[in-house]
Amino acid sequence: MATIKIFDTSLRDGEQSPGFSMTLGQKLRVARALAEMRVDIIEAGFPAASPGDFEAVQAVASEIQGPTIAALCRTVPRDIERSAAALEPAASKRIHTFIATSPIHRKEKLQMTRAQVIQRAVEGVTLARSFVEDVEFSAEDGIRTERDYLAEVLTAVIEAGATTVNIPDTVGYATPQEIRDLFAWLRDTVPGMERVTMSTHCHDDLGLAVANSLGAVEGGARQLECTLNGIGERAGNAALEEVVMALRTRADHYGLETNIDTRKLHNASHLLAAVTGNFVPRNKAVVGENAFAHESGIHQHGVLASRETYEIMKPEDVGVLKSQLVLGKHSGKAAVIDRARDMGFELEAHEVEDVMVRFKELADRKKRVFDSDLEAIITGKQAGTTGPWSLQWLSVVSRVSGEEDPTASLTLAHENGQTATQTGEGDGPVDAIVKALEAITGMEITVSNLAMRSISMGEDAQGESSMRAIIDGIEYSGHGLSTDIVAACAEALLEIVNRASRQSDRRGTREPESNAA
Repeated sequence: MATIKIFDTSLRDGEQSPGFSMTLGQKLRVARALAEMRVDIIEAGFPAASPGDFEAVQAVASEIQGPTIAALCRTVPRDIERSAAALEPAASKRIHTFIATSPIHRKEKLQMTRAQVIQRAVEGVTLARSFVEDVEFSAEDGIRTERDYLAEVLTAVIEAGATTVNIPDTVGYATPQEIRDLFAWLRDTVPGMERVTMSTHCHDDLGLAVANSLGAVEGGARQLECTLNGIGERAGNAALEEVVMALRTRADHYGLETNIDTRKLHNASHLLAAVTGNFVPRNKAVVGENAFAHESGIHQHGVLASRETYEIMKPEDVGVLKSQLVLGKHSGKAAVIDRARDMGFELEAHEVEDVMVRFKELADRKKRVFDSDLEAIITGKQAGTTGPWSLQWLSVVSRVSGEEDPTASLTLAHENGQTATQTGEGDGPVDAIVKALEAITGMEITVSNLAMRSISMGEDAQGESSMRAIIDGIEYSGHGLSTDIVAACAEALLEIVNRASRQSDRRGTREPESNAA
């Protein structure tokens, strides 16, 4: 069967969306997971957007082996030169340059004529080819671009040396039939299209990103641009795990395959969730907790008779184990490492010690430690945000009634060696923790969202907290894990504080028009 290239843009399109920012260390964690999954191309960022983005792309290019590393840039000389410099360490590199082509973008955003857009596109591709052999060109908002003009643009950039041409559904406007017909028409109309790879990048504004991506495949696309868990601008992108498993499960229909090791999907998905502080919804296709769960009596009866009655995929094919092995406080390092390996986690030496500390702490508090508990410990450790502050001590007093408000006393240690202790009062324990953190850090913290869930079974299950808060007009996300749900909220808030503290070093100010496709 022919192979579809999987182009993952979780670190670029996904990371730039509100509530999904990542530190350099977290980006590298996700990049390693993508490489282990055998993603073909990793779009590591937008180097010209900020010094932080440049550093992240350069780090991924230096450390990640296997996939092609791509960097996004406008068709502007400075952008292209910054991308080339950031990608320099990569063994396999791609410059991905773009310009908008639709009437509304030409008129309202670029204020350029048709001819000017083509000239800029050709100049951008030509300059990019002077640095690398692998150049991708994206016609931003290509779906809403006039067909004849889109064909003219693509013809010009192919002649200029583009090796991949991407026709994105930037605003999630297309239908599967429309995008299939467009790709088929371009395949048959544009001279030289047989020499390049046709690509699609679909957004999910109408919930059609995956369907549209598969429609583009039917029309001739051989590269799919997507993200883990479908994260991305606005409603997000096509979900990597969904398009990959659709192609695999319905190979009888598509007659195509990918290079993805699908057994890594579940762990990569949940690692990203821990990194960004955003839960994977229970009913999420392929990687959600309910994807292979059955509660209906009719469904249970069918699955017991034959799993194929209600399961079109095997859980183990996406990295979900059918059994839950119970570990306990007497379990040693070897057992934990072996179980982690069975679950798809290859722990590095320095990670083993950190994981064992958390495992032993949890095992002392719980009678049983389930696979889901161990996964949460591992992904939480791998996703941890570095920052200047760490939590040394926390005491919370909550009151159901009475004149006194709930209070929270906590001690934070700063990386400069100093410690600070403060007590806050609030409407509830979380609000009291916020007040104490504000007193120590000097930040004004406005919590905008709080979600909590149980990780495993039993009354002693670990609680996972996902929070969002606004600091200086910017929304950050945080993730916490503990058998004490209030402590989990404190961990999530501390991660938010650390993200805010590192923000200026990590990103700086983005330039306009940085979110192509």
